[in-house]
Amino acid sequence: MALPEVDYIWMDGKLVPWADAKVHVLTHALHYGTGVFEGIRCYATADGPAVFRLTEHMQRFDRSARMLFMDLGYTVEQMVDAVKETIRENKLPACYIRPIAFRGYGFMGVDPITSPVQVAIAVWPWEAYLGEEALVKGVDVGISSWRQRSINATPPGIKSSASYLNSGFAKIEANRHGYAEGIMLNEAGHVCEGTGENLFVVRDGVISTPPVFDGILEGITRDSVMVIADNLDYPVIEESLVRTDLYTADEIFMTGTAAEVVPVRSVDGHVIGDAGPVTLELQKAYFEVVRGQNDDYKEWLEYL
Repeated sequence: MALPEVDYIWMDGKLVPWADAKVHVLTHALHYGTGVFEGIRCYATADGPAVFRLTEHMQRFDRSARMLFMDLGYTVEQMVDAVKETIRENKLPACYIRPIAFRGYGFMGVDPITSPVQVAIAVWPWEAYLGEEALVKGVDVGISSWRQRSINATPPGIKSSASYLNSGFAKIEANRHGYAEGIMLNEAGHVCEGTGENLFVVRDGVISTPPVFDGILEGITRDSVMVIADNLDYPVIEESLVRTDLYTADEIFMTGTAAEVVPVRSVDGHVIGDAGPVTLELQKAYFEVVRGQNDDYKEWLEYL
């Protein structure tokens, strides 16, 4: 899907016209994947645009950069302000937000340390990642033949550009097989996540989700849904899952900034069914929170 262009992108400390936000073809990250990024959403609320858990996202962005020995050159607070400035200047009531930091042009070779660090923030209007219909009817997914990247190879705890080549393989395979998403297992056979989403299983009223040590991204939407579920008195367990746990689940749903809260309709042709009551309640609660309709979670919203 082509990106809808807006007026400005924030790049290395200043706003530049969308069409002028360019890098050199010999940019280090283009050749070696030396970049980190975030996905964040700004929602329209009755009190104006509000970014969901912006500071937590920028803290994760900073952690990812530090793990790759990248000095962003900006504090978390400065990055938060830059996000707000970019949305304001583009006059967007709601949008998707993509901060990225990457090793730029100047040196070539596997060692990235001598290449300069560049930072950019782009925003654009973006509706449901898997489609509006998916939020209601759910999606069909398949277990991917591609395994999740190892925690001792390309750590899932770092939200890096390089990591998503793994996701790209699984996404291509899923789409070619007629699935909306692929679910990746780790080398031990434990369920990890989708290509861009965390995964939850509901069985006998208990919500289970893979633990971080099985090799997943520690998702901020995942954390939000776990907190909401706990406050709604649903037991939530972090435990290792295998593929048959998916086949026999009462309900399955996926979470992510882009995907939000999406029901899973089937796995490898095993029918789970329409979105169940737990999924629907959590989805409804989540959208109330991000749209500023629940004051119990108002600290998660940062208004422009």
